[in-house]
Parts: sequence; C-alpha cells; structure tokens
Amino acid sequence: MELHSLKDSFDRVAKKRKVSYSKTHEVTDLIVQEINKAIKVMQSSTLEYKSELAELKKKLQEVSPLNQLEGAQKELNIALIKYPKALEKVFNRDISKAYQNIEFDSPIVNQIIASHFYRQGLFEVGDCFIAEAQDAEAAVAMRSLFQELYQMLEAMKSQNLEPALKWAAANSNKLKENGSDLQLRIHHLQFVKILQKGSRDEALKYARTNFASFAGNHIAEIQKLMGCLLYSDRLHESPYAHLLSPTNWDTVTDELTRQFCNLLGQSYESPLSATIAAGIQGLPPLLKFMTVMAGKKHEWQSMKQLPVPVELDKEFQFHSVFVCPVTKEQSTDDNLPMLMSCGHVLCKQSINKMSKNGSKTFKCPYCPTDIDLTQCRQLIF
Repeated sequence: MELHSLKDSFDRVAKKRKVSYSKTHEVTDLIVQEINKAIKVMQSSTLEYKSELAELKKKLQEVSPLNQLEGAQKELNIALIKYPKALEKVFNRDISKAYQNIEFDSPIVNQIIASHFYRQGLFEVGDCFIAEAQDAEAAVAMRSLFQELYQMLEAMKSQNLEPALKWAAANSNKLKENGSDLQLRIHHLQFVKILQKGSRDEALKYARTNFASFAGNHIAEIQKLMGCLLYSDRLHESPYAHLLSPTNWDTVTDELTRQFCNLLGQSYESPLSATIAAGIQGLPPLLKFMTVMAGKKHEWQSMKQLPVPVELDKEFQFHSVFVCPVTKEQSTDDNLPMLMSCGHVLCKQSINKMSKNGSKTFKCPYCPTDIDLTQCRQLIF
C-alpha cells in the first residue's frame, strides 16, 4: 500500500516536471519568435535600431517569461521537496522497532544460510560461510546434492543435454509419479538440436529410439516433432520455427530445477528467500503498530501472536488457515471452524458462546438466519 503512495508521489513529480518543461519551451519559443521578428525588421529597415529595440523590450515585457515560469517551477520544487521525504518514510526506517527478544538456534540459522548459498550455486561462498560459522556442518550434505544440479545446468548453458538426460532416465519412474514429462521435453530439445544441424536421418533415428515409450500419452506432440523432418534444411523459416526459441531451453531448465528439488524433498524456492520476502511484506503494518504502541514496548515483547492482521500475497500462503470473523483468532485443533446452516463459518468456541453451549438458537452475525448448534458441521479445508 505504501509503495502505491510512493508511486503516486513519483507520478506527481513527473507530471509537474512535464508541465514545467512544456511551459519553459512555450515561453522560450515566444521569446525566440519575437527576437527573430525584430531582427528581420531591423535587417530590412534603414532606420535606427533604437525604436525596434524599444518595441522588442515592450513585447518581451508583455510575454513576462519570469512570471509565467515561476508558477510551474514553484509547483515542481514543492513536489521535489516532498518526494525525498516520502522515500525516507518508506525505505529509511528503524526496523528494530518491530524486533522481539527471541532466542534463535544459531546452528540451525547458520545451516539455513549455508544451504541457501548452495541452492543458489554459490558453493565457494557456502564453504567460506561454513568454515567461519563452525556450526553449520550439517549443510554440507546439501552441497553435493545441489552440485549435481548445477553441473547439469552449466552443461545446458553450452547446450549439452547429456547430464540432464542421464539424470532424467535414472529418475524416470519418480518423474512419472509426479506427472512430469521432463524426460520427454529434454529429448525434445535434443531432437531439435540434432535436426538444426541438418541431419534428418540422425534426428529420425533419435526419435525412433527415444520417443516410442512416450507415444501413449504424448502422441500429438511427437507427431508435431515428426513434421519438423520436412523442414530439416530450413527449420528457422518453417511453421515450427518457434521450436528454436531459447525460451524452450529456459522452460526445461526451470522444470529440471523444480523436479530436482521435488525429488530431494526440498522446496523450489529457497526457504530463506521466501522468509525474507514475506517479512518485507509483513514489516510495514508491524512498524505502523509499533509507532502507535511506542510507549508499550513491553507488551509487544510478551505477545505470542501478531497484534495486527498481516496480509501476504498468495505465494506466501502455504497452508489453509481460518480466522474466526467474530474473535479474530485463528482456528486450532481445540477450536475448529464450523460450517453453519446458512453457509457462513465461525469457530466452534464462538458458536458455543453464542448458543450458550447449544441451549438456544442464535442469529448468524452475517445474515438473519437462526442457527441451531446441532446443525453445524466441522469444516475441513
């Protein structure tokens, strides 16, 4: 939300600058126009220049360039003064205000950081970090695992698919269980690569050897690839030219990384990256809360739950949760979400309280329906 206000501030500066720029050009053009007129008159006249210069001075006074420019420039200056303040408000914050005195398990944190470096292919940085941290040796196992992945990715940068093909063949059953067609897509790239060299017979031989096992579920895609054989010598000018796009390699590289992490039981995104990104989104409302609660820091330190709602993007919503709209508390095993006969949902404790433990009916907080506790059912996400 604050980034939107920052964008609005920037847009105001840009708009004021545009107005000032246009006004400056407009006034400048008028001045140049009057001067050129005066020059032409003086060049065609034998009279003294004093009268013409006096006339020019009079017309320039009528144009009043300074008066016309001052207003637009003043508005631009005001917008320019406000914008750095908006920047400072959004980016230059004392985030320590939202800090809680929580003891972290240093070895675990160091392992997460070291694992992050290995996941990113920064093996030397990870090794250096482990050597200095001295308590993240458990992350070394991640090194060998992700080193295999990055060897395949480095080979693919040189359009060498052999390491990726070997890995996909060794894990073909697991890939099928995951519903991934990664192996076929790698064969697809290799087939097009061979055909690109103009070797139609070799490409046909490769297709017969490697595509047969995929014909059951991917016959349409294989047939399309066979159509490429008709254009082996001019594939870039054919209806199949899109198969030569570098984005095809990028897509397979992304799928290889995703499936590799999946088979390791690891998330595709680095947990540390996801945590920091989610923290960046959640920090502004916490800082705003701490500004309001400036004199009650001890209460913040003792809180077990976030004191204000923190809305995160869907990419950070990994598990389905329910917050009771009455108590504003998250459901638990002892306080399950309950579906009422009207279709609205409340937590069990709220329903029990409103119904006096089932001794009477009550009205739904969102509609006029009378609710009977016996008709409420546990809602499973």
